[in-house]
Amino acid sequence: MKKLLSLSAAAALMSSAAFAQTVGVSWSNFQEERWKTDEAAIVGALEAAGATYVSSDAQSSSSKQLADIESLIAQGVDALIILAQDAQAIGPAVQAAADEGIPVIAYDRLIEDERAFYLTFDNVEVGRMQARAVFAAQPEGNYVMIKGSPTDPNADFLRGGQQEIIEEAVASGAITIVGEAYTDGWLPANAQRNMEQILTANDNNVDAVIASNDGTAGGVVAALTAQGMEGIPVSGQDGDHAALNRVALGTQTVSVWKDARELGKAAGEIAVALAGGGEAGDSVEWTSPGGTTMTARFLAPVPITADNLNVVVDAGWITQEALCQGVSNGPAPCN
Repeated sequence: MKKLLSLSAAAALMSSAAFAQTVGVSWSNFQEERWKTDEAAIVGALEAAGATYVSSDAQSSSSKQLADIESLIAQGVDALIILAQDAQAIGPAVQAAADEGIPVIAYDRLIEDERAFYLTFDNVEVGRMQARAVFAAQPEGNYVMIKGSPTDPNADFLRGGQQEIIEEAVASGAITIVGEAYTDGWLPANAQRNMEQILTANDNNVDAVIASNDGTAGGVVAALTAQGMEGIPVSGQDGDHAALNRVALGTQTVSVWKDARELGKAAGEIAVALAGGGEAGDSVEWTSPGGTTMTARFLAPVPITADNLNVVVDAGWITQEALCQGVSNGPAPCN
């Protein structure tokens, strides 16, 4: 009897091992504050499902990312979550995964391939939210558009949403766009350099800046502060702690909060489902701007301004102390 139990236990262990999944994540880089939050949520979801997490950091190199993904495939991953450094260059990696029957999740950045599951927030709506907040604060004058990386499709999704909000005012002449630039790699230093050049070209005659994420907003605010212009409307996104503090201080108008904890959790759960041959729930059929029909899931973003800073504190996203650092007589809860 003991021998029979032992054999049954061994069979159960072998069965469990056969279904244990390994999910590989290829990060474009870890320079943005938020990716560590995403990672923790992905790991938590995988651990809850009994799956193993392995990862690589492409360090902003599209060629390194391709090599990283080859390595993850060689390690025997059952699913891949890819934050693409370059949406165009990532194609061979998707093909390599498909050749091995490995499902791919395009994480927060579009990979235009019908074989990839696209998981993101509604980035066109993020752009609208950014522009709405800036437009409400400054409905006329000289605007600057600081866009994201030219290799990231999100940059143009955001810009499209922004334009929807301001196009009527632009057409009427109430708003003049006096400068517009992509930000290579989404790097704050590049955004600051672009903003400095635009300020110089316009003799500092700038009234508002629609910046496409919190990193670029940080670069913009640094350039404005150096010219004594801090406080003019500036947008961002991601809910970076430094950006939320700027909202409390009054040097940034809005950070569109995309709760990375929810996105990461969804990615882990979808990866496990697809690796097991199942389907991801709450998905939709979506056609990309390039005409590719994909399966996708879009999460809802939340604009955070001086009027609703309590939302991120109440959600445990940031402590009141971190939010209100250096703030006196600011908006709630920093008053």
